[in-house]
This record gives sequence, structure tokens and C-alpha cells, in this order.
Amino acid sequence: MDTPATPAFRFAHTLTVQPADIDDLDHANNVQYVRWVQDTAAAHWQAAYPPGTPGHSYIWVVREHRIQYRHPALLHDELRCTTWIGEVRGAQCQRFVRIERAADGKLLCEAETQWVLLDPISKRPLRIEAGMRDYLWGPVQQPL
Repeated sequence: MDTPATPAFRFAHTLTVQPADIDDLDHANNVQYVRWVQDTAAAHWQAAYPPGTPGHSYIWVVREHRIQYRHPALLHDELRCTTWIGEVRGAQCQRFVRIERAADGKLLCEAETQWVLLDPISKRPLRIEAGMRDYLWGPVQQPL
């Protein structure tokens, strides 16, 4: 997946592949990768806009996912999920996620998702202002 250079800060968190993530082929099911991509985006948003901060109540919905599966994740693998923001246009935000095996850095999956920001009251698309874009491009408190 071609990931253009942006001024974006890279946000990362880790997770461990659980028994419920494993399919009949003895590796993580592709549906789990979609969940991990969404969970990574949510973790970044929560770090950028924790509860009680202005903007926290906004809603993000997926418009489109593009995912390339490169290698399987196996039971108990620790995964490093890294995300950053690409182009922001109107109410849409491009987000990239890379999922790597933490032990050796092997790239398992790359995703590009188009997200749409919604107003929490009207549930209508809401233009992403320059201040929010710049904030999402900047460093946030990384999880421990």
C-alpha cells in the first residue's frame, strides 16, 4: 500500500493475539485485522481527545477500508499497531495503520481507511477544522 509522507505523528499501541482471534487455519482471522485497525484508530483518538476534552464526543464512522494482508498473526503474538493521519478533506480523514509482529518487526498488514467525522447531536458530517487536523497530526500521550 502506498503511504505518502505526511507531517503526521505516528501513534502506536500493542496487543496480543488471543484464542478467540484464531480461525480454522490456526492464524488470526482477517476480520480481526479490521477490528485491530479500528481499535488502533480509536486508541489514537482517545489519546488525542481524552474524555472531558473538547472534541471528545465527536463520532467517527468508516467510509472505506483498504487492507493488504502480508503475513499471518499467530496465537500469542504481540502486535505493534501504528497509525497516522494522511489527507484531511472536508469531513473526511485518511488514516493509515501498519500491524507488525513486535518481536521481529515483520509487517503483517497495512490498511488505509477513509473516516468521516460526524456531529454527535445531528449525526451529520462535520468539516474537520484546521485546528483538529493539526492536533491529530501532532504528538499525543502514548499509552504505557
